[in-house]
Amino acid sequence: MNMAFKPRTVSVRALDRPETDELARIEAFVAAAPAGSAFHRPAWVLAVSKACSHEWRYLLAEDGDGVLQGILPLHLIHSALFGRALVSSGFAVGGGILSDNDQAIRLLADEAWRFAERQSFPTVELRGGSVLGDQWQNKKGVYAGFVSPLADDPESQLLAIPRKQRAEVRKGLANGLTVRIGTGAQDRADHYAVYSESVRNLGTPVFPKALFDEVLDGFGDDADILTVLHEGKPVASVLSLYHQQTVMPYWGGGTWDARRFRANDVMYYALMNHARERGCKSFDFGRSKFGTGAFSFKKNWGFEPQPLSYFMRTADGEQGRDVNPLSPKYRMQVALWQRLPLSFANRIGPMIARGLG
Repeated sequence: MNMAFKPRTVSVRALDRPETDELARIEAFVAAAPAGSAFHRPAWVLAVSKACSHEWRYLLAEDGDGVLQGILPLHLIHSALFGRALVSSGFAVGGGILSDNDQAIRLLADEAWRFAERQSFPTVELRGGSVLGDQWQNKKGVYAGFVSPLADDPESQLLAIPRKQRAEVRKGLANGLTVRIGTGAQDRADHYAVYSESVRNLGTPVFPKALFDEVLDGFGDDADILTVLHEGKPVASVLSLYHQQTVMPYWGGGTWDARRFRANDVMYYALMNHARERGCKSFDFGRSKFGTGAFSFKKNWGFEPQPLSYFMRTADGEQGRDVNPLSPKYRMQVALWQRLPLSFANRIGPMIARGLG
């Protein structure tokens, strides 16, 4: 006599302390999941918490045998300027619910909202992943991701870049620029100097230097800094993450001199070649908002945009946070920030940026 099939029950519990065995189990789950990202990993979750003083939680969905069926990393963001939100993951472009089990997805989303209600968070933001339920707003079509395979060798990589952009790379390569890769004190100092100037010029506050340090320390060999120099002076630099044979240039920028030297073009081309040498197969250019200059820049490199789905749920009568620097409501603040002396912007910027999450 055949026994009737009985589906496995799934339950959800929270992890709120860095237990070594549990974090190793989460790391293995993320590594095995095709949709797993650097932003699901404990290294990211703990780095954000340590550097920015935001509490963290992992919601773990398990079957009756204790086998992980899904995870949801969360950061508890508190900001006097930008409000409170439960975010997955903080300071990330991804990191939403990671599961291919519909029951686990539903339970993780429900538990995230219950936790938000208990802790008086008016908003839950899930960056990517899946959500089941009409209560969640799917903000699809605001951002796009850009991922493309790496070519087999440097010359093929250059030829894979569309003609006009390839010409810019060639001009940069003729400017006598040098490239340095590492994670040492000089690499970190040069990257922060370049990156902080770059975001000041864009009109946004820089993140705390501790965030970059914690990410580099937490990811170990899965993160590094590539810096482009002209006559020994850093003009462009990028901190990249490596996950599942994919490189993601995450925090990058250039000084005012970077444009005339085409240093950013050289930087990304050099990173493609460096990543291939490390064994990477894909290049993830990160996200950009539709209609922006960054969106066009990535398309010019031959990357095809793929719409990203972000999910948000807000309490009745509440509005979700707006932390997008391109929002019209921040136009005056952006213009003011661009005129600040760099030393002053770097002193007060991290205090503001911590609240962005």
